[in-house]
Amino acid sequence: MRKYLSSTVLAGIPSDCQDVGGQCLRVTTDLVAHGPISAGVKCGSKLVPVSVVAKMEDKDTSDSPTDSQPEEEEQTALPSPGASPFSAKLKAMMRIRNKYQAMKMRRLEMGSALSVAGRPSLRSTSPEIFTFDGVVANKNAPPNKKKKKKRSRVLFPNDSRKFLPTKERSRAKPCLMLLSIIVFLQVYNAIENLDDHVVKYDLEGLEKTLRREVFGQQEATGELLAHLNDYLSTYVHNKPLAVSLHGPTGVGKSHLGRILARHFHSVVGQQLVMQYYAMHHCPLEENAASCARDLVLQVTEVVSQAETEEKIPVFIFDEVEFMHGQLLDALHSLLQPNQTNEYLNAIYVLISSLGESEITKYVLQNSSSEVPPGRGGVRQLGRELGPLLRLFLEEQHPLWAEVDFVPLTLLEKSHVMDCFLDEMTREGFYPDRLHVEQLAGELSYYSAGGRQFSHNGCKQVVAKVNLL
Repeated sequence: MRKYLSSTVLAGIPSDCQDVGGQCLRVTTDLVAHGPISAGVKCGSKLVPVSVVAKMEDKDTSDSPTDSQPEEEEQTALPSPGASPFSAKLKAMMRIRNKYQAMKMRRLEMGSALSVAGRPSLRSTSPEIFTFDGVVANKNAPPNKKKKKKRSRVLFPNDSRKFLPTKERSRAKPCLMLLSIIVFLQVYNAIENLDDHVVKYDLEGLEKTLRREVFGQQEATGELLAHLNDYLSTYVHNKPLAVSLHGPTGVGKSHLGRILARHFHSVVGQQLVMQYYAMHHCPLEENAASCARDLVLQVTEVVSQAETEEKIPVFIFDEVEFMHGQLLDALHSLLQPNQTNEYLNAIYVLISSLGESEITKYVLQNSSSEVPPGRGGVRQLGRELGPLLRLFLEEQHPLWAEVDFVPLTLLEKSHVMDCFLDEMTREGFYPDRLHVEQLAGELSYYSAGGRQFSHNGCKQVVAKVNLL
């Protein structure tokens, strides 16, 4: 029995009782044999409860069940000489209880090892080996659900009805939506109307006509069409469009003006297109004042009719270099932006040979360039000659400050031959190439950079064909 009591049990017994351990053991044996287990161990005048001793013994045996089994078996095999049958049954019960606790601990350790695959138990001293088995197992775990937000509680005063306040609908929101739809429809209709507006003037047809009937002036016709397209693409204008065609004699200025007049006659009507020739309508200088008044009256009548018909009129002034000062003043007043709307929606085309010396000099000096004038340099001639012509002509009259310059270049010998072919076809002659070259060779030319430019352009072509 002394062996069965552990050090923890003895720690619970007073020190004076430990000295007389034999007496305590005897008392304990007697109490177990003859009295209840809840009794205590009496050592001298002190009493130590047996329940405390049993609990301490159970704790000790549960901590190391495997070590206590041999001892228990040894004690069972060799019973004490003075033990009663009741004490043997108690020991057997304690052994069964200890074995059950040991088996339970083993089962718990095995279960924890199986739940975490690939990981050793807590008591294992072997090194840990990392595998991906646990990572794959964790992928099948259900995702963490988001916590639902708690509904906010609405507190009502005690003296009012307990219901949520009704949401007030904004009256401005439907109005704003309606306004947005109206603006979208207006913008859409405006875009469609602008396209229809350009189509109404048939600028594509005008472009085809210019390419077919005007020779050697691709850059000038392209710049003229660009001005017309930009102006006719909008309804509201802050000033009228004024384009001035300049070039030497015979390059096609008047011919271009006649093509424009013929095209707009078919588009807007003959009454909204006015052609004015200075040498024909006002040849004398003493009649310049009355001519200026008549000109303003004619323009006013045409723009008023165009405003009524919702169209843009076209005014073509040829031989501007022969117009007198009062006529230029009247024309300058019509181009001012501070006028009524009908005067702002108009197109003015001025045709003049002013600045022909500057144009001729520029073309001859740049004849050896890689992109020669009239052969693909669409924007170069107007961009470089426009400012020069403006500076030169502004000194003569302020009218030239209000216009956009479109210079026409010199015609080469190949362009003159095209003029002969076109004119001979019109007159019914067979267009023989050798005959055309012979007629073109009878004209005079400038020679510069290995190229030949006609002195008078195609001005003498009609006379030459009429002699055939």
